[in-house]
Amino acid sequence: MPDGIAVIDKPPGWTSHDVVAKARGVLGTRKVGHSGTLDPDATGVLVLGVGRATRLLRFLTALAKSYEAEIVLGTETDTLDSAGRVTARHEMAAVTEDQARLAAASLAGDILQVPPMVSAVKVGGRRLHQLAREGVEVEREARPVTVHRFEVAAVPGYEGVLRAEVDCSSGTYVRVLAADLGRALGGGAHLRNLRRVAVGGFGLAEARPVESPEILPMARAVEHLDGVRVGPAVAADVTHGRVLDLDRLGAVGAGPWAVHDADGRLLAVYERFRTGAKPSVVVASV
Repeated sequence: MPDGIAVIDKPPGWTSHDVVAKARGVLGTRKVGHSGTLDPDATGVLVLGVGRATRLLRFLTALAKSYEAEIVLGTETDTLDSAGRVTARHEMAAVTEDQARLAAASLAGDILQVPPMVSAVKVGGRRLHQLAREGVEVEREARPVTVHRFEVAAVPGYEGVLRAEVDCSSGTYVRVLAADLGRALGGGAHLRNLRRVAVGGFGLAEARPVESPEILPMARAVEHLDGVRVGPAVAADVTHGRVLDLDRLGAVGAGPWAVHDADGRLLAVYERFRTGAKPSVVVASV
């Protein structure tokens, strides 16, 4: 059974679960999971964990994301994207590209964002998109997110359409940014053609179709963590999941630490525990 990371270029119309189900068939294993949902209409980078690497997916969910999309000014929808029902129209022909750029810049930084009803966030034990399909709308608590970059530019030949590039923290909804931009410009807007171009260090350049995935080493899942290399004696303790002194582990800083053997093979991820460190995940066999 393969163990590793697969970077998939998700096609439109597929749910993230559809991609996982297809990958299970292609790879011949049930042990496949993904590191973060991508909307069915969206395309782009979806990172899968395969085999023992499914246990490392928790370290990928918080990675920053990058997106490209188009924002259509003047039309609001109930889903905030092009798949929804039109709920309002606004005359926004006078909006200039410079005005749009300034408004987008004002939405960058540390902000509070209300999750859309068409999201996987749970309220009262139920996912918002399930409630939305039943025509129920509930109050949602605003959540802190960080928008590192939000840049827009006019699309030649398409009046009222902006091309957007967004770098943001995990949990940011680009469709909400589009709607907020429309309001900031005195009207409304919705999102279309959303494409995720990067998840942390995983980009489109190494993304493959789900029908022909490439399995990358498990260590790629934790390359953003501080890493340590250990000799044979410590490696044996690590594979047995033993609590270790920081000095014995060779760890510095706050952790967590990706622990590799002398040949660079990933053994485990350790985290602080009292005055030492304990394994949060052990992936190497004893």
